[in-house]
Amino acid sequence: MSDLPPGWEEKKSKSTGKTYYFNRGTNESQWEKPVERASNQVRASHLLVKHTESRRPSSWKQERITRSKDEALEIIKDYRKRITSGETTLKELASTESDCSSARKEGDLGFFGPGQMQKPFEEATFALEINELSEPVFTDSGIHLILRTG
Repeated sequence: MSDLPPGWEEKKSKSTGKTYYFNRGTNESQWEKPVERASNQVRASHLLVKHTESRRPSSWKQERITRSKDEALEIIKDYRKRITSGETTLKELASTESDCSSARKEGDLGFFGPGQMQKPFEEATFALEINELSEPVFTDSGIHLILRTG
């Protein structure tokens, strides 16, 4: 009897011999053992645009961010328009444009529960339906677009 969540199986890497976990349903693979998520958790991806008033106005893309809050909002609004029109996806934009290190995971933040994110981000995410894209969300980190994925 496996103690893995439904759909997950344990495998061995041919190259390293390390154990990893694979989900046949989603084709996801990961090194960390997957755990059953609690019922009060959500999963989301996001795209962050920082500005000069962000608590840490630098990112993996730019050592010193000089755009104003208003400029950041215009950028976020443009990204939202491009996503909702079908021109691109949040995943695609997040991987190249997000000021968050989650860009390397296409903006995916994984599962989180109450108290794990900044309050405005948490409230916005929990208010979304699965596959719904938020309006711009303001936090101390900057301005976000959030896509609830689970």
